[in-house]
Amino acid sequence: MTADRLTAAQPLRIADARKAIRHVFIRDLLLTCRIGVHRHEEIRPQRLRINLDLAVREGRELQDDLANVVCYERITDAVRAVVAGHHIRLLETLAEEVAVICLADERVRSVRVRIEKLDVFADAASVGVEIERFAG
Repeated sequence: MTADRLTAAQPLRIADARKAIRHVFIRDLLLTCRIGVHRHEEIRPQRLRINLDLAVREGRELQDDLANVVCYERITDAVRAVVAGHHIRLLETLAEEVAVICLADERVRSVRVRIEKLDVFADAASVGVEIERFAG
């Protein structure tokens, strides 16, 4: 196992049958992004690792129909678009934007967003931020 793999976030225990909550997650999404407050960070993209944990209210019958679940592909595509879109100064800003994407689906009750920069310090596997947000 690589050092990156050992430090990767593990899924939370969110699923709860008593509360009709399903856990949808995206684990170790690796993207490059122009992010940071320093001049060189505006020019050179950096590697990010993104982990998302969503608490999703279960509702209608699944009926093996994608329309009846929160689509992790749609979320992943939206996150990719935000990351590719423009220079972002703060990881915190990116985390908030990602949380808004996840909470746009009314079935999502809460989201935990963890974003790590992987190449900031030679002697650290990563630096980053983690937030949790709840549906309004």
